Amino acid sequence: MTLRDSRLGEAILTDPARRLAGSPIAALSVGFLLLVVVSAVLAPLLAPQDPLIQDLLKSREPPFWWPGAKEPLGGLLGTDSLGRDLFSRILYGSRISLIVGVAAVGLSMAVGIPLGLIAGYREGVVGDLIMRAGDALVAIPTLFLAISIIVILGPDLQNLIIVLATWRWVVFARVVRADVLRLKQEEHIVAARSLGFGPGRILGRHILPNIGSPLIVLASLSLAEVILAEAALSFLGMGVQPPTPTWGGMLAEARDYLGIAPWMALAPGVAITATILAINLVGDWLRDVLDPRLRDT
Repeated sequence: MTLRDSRLGEAILTDPARRLAGSPIAALSVGFLLLVVVSAVLAPLLAPQDPLIQDLLKSREPPFWWPGAKEPLGGLLGTDSLGRDLFSRILYGSRISLIVGVAAVGLSMAVGIPLGLIAGYREGVVGDLIMRAGDALVAIPTLFLAISIIVILGPDLQNLIIVLATWRWVVFARVVRADVLRLKQEEHIVAARSLGFGPGRILGRHILPNIGSPLIVLASLSLAEVILAEAALSFLGMGVQPPTPTWGGMLAEARDYLGIAPWMALAPGVAITATILAINLVGDWLRDVLDPRLRDT
């Protein structure tokens, strides 16, 4: 390796860190997401109580910082209508959100990327069939599609992941297909075909590495949409079923007590909003870092 190659590699590795240090909002967002991940992983150690234990004698106790709160107090975030500790339930609820989000986006990419590669490289009947199937799927309203599948399969964690992956794979397929259609006309791809390279080698070694940046950005933004969709389905009772704590389910339980115990809705509402906002801000930052047209601005 030459000195020039070494310096180039060092610049590539340090540029994202330099840009992150120069963007306080992105740095705060990354830090918050790391905190969410660590809290989810260490929830059994960090939670002060079992999130499923009920104590009706502690029902709807306010957090210690609530204005005008009187004894007894319900700890950091208060308690719900069944006396369960809300801070513990928020920690365990983050596990469901992250598991569903990461698994659904991963499954969407595992299905959408290969289909997009095939549809873009093999134009004609095969590509048209793949994209028309995707068009037919996205023509169905998202919420109606999700509820229909969950009604058929049943509301549990695995089926929720399948539903959300079914909703998102078309987006990845479209993005990949568009990039493949553009890249396969470039001179180095034409030269590779003229040398007798097969489709698998061309797609794997010459095309796929060149579309990694938009896929990373799309995956980060899709993660936010999937987490929000999971919360919405849980709020409607179509997600992971009680007593397993989920942020959307906690909001659904709190809606009957907004007038007398608003802290029950405040905790999961802030958790959902802050997490979605942080993911979107990180996605915007990744777009700026990975897009060569914006890298030097």
